[in-house]
Amino acid sequence: MKGFYPAVFIRGLAMGAADVVPGVSGGTIAFITGIYDELIESLKSCNIQALQLLFQSGPTAFWQHINGGFLMSLLLGIATSVLSLARFISYALHHHPVPLAALFFGLILASAVLVYRQIPGAGRQIGWLLCGIGFALLIGEFRPADIASTPLNLFLSGALAICAMILPGISGSFILLLLGMYQPVIEAVKSMDLFALLSFMAGCGVGLMLFVRLLSWLMQHFRPQLLAGLSGLLIGSLSIIWPWKLDATGGILAESLAPGWQNVLPWQYAVKGDAQLLFSLALALIGVVLVLLIERFAKKA
Repeated sequence: MKGFYPAVFIRGLAMGAADVVPGVSGGTIAFITGIYDELIESLKSCNIQALQLLFQSGPTAFWQHINGGFLMSLLLGIATSVLSLARFISYALHHHPVPLAALFFGLILASAVLVYRQIPGAGRQIGWLLCGIGFALLIGEFRPADIASTPLNLFLSGALAICAMILPGISGSFILLLLGMYQPVIEAVKSMDLFALLSFMAGCGVGLMLFVRLLSWLMQHFRPQLLAGLSGLLIGSLSIIWPWKLDATGGILAESLAPGWQNVLPWQYAVKGDAQLLFSLALALIGVVLVLLIERFAKKA
């Protein structure tokens, strides 16, 4: 059985870091690092046939069928990143939201360009690109709900969020934020609330196994259209991660993407608080460079 792949583990670290942040998709990282198709097909292979192989032919045949070394390395990287970064990201979102958002704005902007460059006949898919932009802008108009963090709600939230996490362009964390479940999940990770985490992870597992088959079919039969739509989602999601936001009363947001938030220009934000313009622009540029470096690393790995 093939074992641990360090390069895939590093990609998993980057995916986990992205998935923790509202507005950034781990699926985007998988795509720009060149493992997206392998990830989808490996997840799709976790089926009844895999279980039959396990009982009929043994663990080695099962492991090869599901591409076990790849999945294990990737999931270890994601888990390591989520567990180690959850506390830091939670702190940064509350205490340094503008620079952090600027960093991820740069990440998403560069990712959108890279995804669009990989579309066969990109010029013929403008309609799908615009549809993706419009859908992202529509999602951005929704505001966080108030849902109790019961085991069933955690399960259902996980099933929905994982579908977004695996798509380049849609942030699973942002879906959790809209559902009002982002903070409960982050707190469960920080406090290691095993029951809450198991409920959420079970939902993720069920949602992923159902959705990945549809996604694989779309990638095989409608790849240009899908990639154009996903590029549009990335571009449209820039409005969600825009660093300078005010609340419904025109004041500084007390929490990330609180109800009634509105995007403003940096100098409008500066009237109410420190826009940190130069620092934020520098971090946005760093985000762009990081994506380009990740892509270059992926081509060499």
